[in-house]
Amino acid sequence: MPRAVYVLALGIFAMVTSEFVVAGLMPQMADGLDATIPQIGYLITAFAVAMAAGGPFLTVAVMKLPPRTALMVLFAVFLGGNVLAATATGYPVMMAARIVTGIASQAFFGVGISLCAQLTRPEVRGRAIAVAMNGLMLGTLLGLPLSTLVGERFGWRAAFWAISALTLVAAVATLAGVERLDRAPAGGGFREELGVFKNPRLWLALSTSTLIIGATFAAFSYFNPILTQLTGFSTGTVPVLLIAYGAATVVGNTVVGRFADRHTVPVLTLGLVLNLLFLTGFALLADLPAPAVVCMMGIGLVGVTMNPAMATRVQRTGNAGPLVNTVHSSFITLGIILASSLGAVVIDAWGLRAPLWLGAAMAVLGLATVLPDLTRRPAPASDASRTTKAPAPEPDSAPIRS
Repeated sequence: MPRAVYVLALGIFAMVTSEFVVAGLMPQMADGLDATIPQIGYLITAFAVAMAAGGPFLTVAVMKLPPRTALMVLFAVFLGGNVLAATATGYPVMMAARIVTGIASQAFFGVGISLCAQLTRPEVRGRAIAVAMNGLMLGTLLGLPLSTLVGERFGWRAAFWAISALTLVAAVATLAGVERLDRAPAGGGFREELGVFKNPRLWLALSTSTLIIGATFAAFSYFNPILTQLTGFSTGTVPVLLIAYGAATVVGNTVVGRFADRHTVPVLTLGLVLNLLFLTGFALLADLPAPAVVCMMGIGLVGVTMNPAMATRVQRTGNAGPLVNTVHSSFITLGIILASSLGAVVIDAWGLRAPLWLGAAMAVLGLATVLPDLTRRPAPASDASRTTKAPAPEPDSAPIRS
C-alpha cells in the first residue's frame, strides 16, 4: 500500500476531529460565545450543510491543480477556518469559521479519495480507501474524546488550537509522504467530470450511500438518550460504550476494505441486511442492556464501515475523479443531515425507539437501490469507460467495473 494512503488518513482524521469537536464542548462554547445550547447545535448543522453544499464548488476550484498542491490549498483553507474558530470574538465569527472548515473538509475528502484511486491498482482501490477512511473511524474513536478532554482541561479555544496544530502536522506529512504528480486525478476536465452525472446508475449509487449512512446515523445521533433513558445505563457508562462502538467501526472498516473490490455489491447488500436486523433488534430490545449493546456494536460493524464499498461502487459507475468523489461525500453528509433531523421529528411523535425504526426503514430503501445492480449482468469490458473523451485512459485512473 503506498505510504501516501496512510498520510491521507491522518489528514482525514484532522478533518473529522474538527467536525466533531463542537458536540463535545457545547456548554463551554455556549458560555464563551454568549450563546444558547441550541445555537451551538446550529454550528454542527452549519458544518454539515457547508460540507454537502459547498464542498463540490471548492473541489471544482482546485481540480486542475496537481493533487498534492490541491491538498495543500485545502489544508490552508481548513487551517484558516480553525484559527478563526480559536480566536472567534462572537457567535457570527464562529459560524463563519464552521462554514469555512466544513467546505474545506468535504473538498479534502473528495480530492483525497480520488488520489487513493490514482495511486493504487484497480483491484486494491477498495482496500486503499479503507485505509484512508480509517482516519474517519479513528476520528470517531479518538478525535472526539481527545478534543473534548483538551477543551475541558484548557478551555474550548485550546481544542481548536490543538486541531490547528494537528492540521499543520498533517500538511507537513503530506508534503513529505505524497509524491508530486504533474496532473490532476482522473476524470478529465470540468465538462467531462460533469458529464458523468448524466448516468442514472450513478445517481442510484449515490442514493444508496445516502440511505446507508442515514440508516446508521438515525441510530447513532440518539445513542445517548436511548441508552440512558430506555436501556438504563448511567451517563458515565455511555462514553465507554461509544468508544467500544468506535472500535467496532475500525474493525468493520478493515474487513469491508478486504472485500470491497471483488464483491462490491454483495458486500453492500449484506451490510444493509445486517444493519436492518441490528436496527430492528435494537428497536425491539432497547430496554434490555445486553441485547441493546450487541445491536449497537453490530450497527458499528456494518454501518458507516460500508464506506470503502460505497466509494468503489460510485467510482466504477462514474469515475475516480475528485468531483465525483466530493459529490459522493456530499450525498453521505446528506444522509447524516436527513437522519438526525428526521430522527428529532419522529422522537417528538413516537418516542425514543422511533429513530431506530427510521433507520430500519432507510435500510430497506437502501436495499431497493442496490438490487438493480445485484441482479444486473456485468457489462462487457469494451463498455468500460464512457466518462472521458480520452481514447485510452491510464489503468490506474480509468473507471473500473465489477
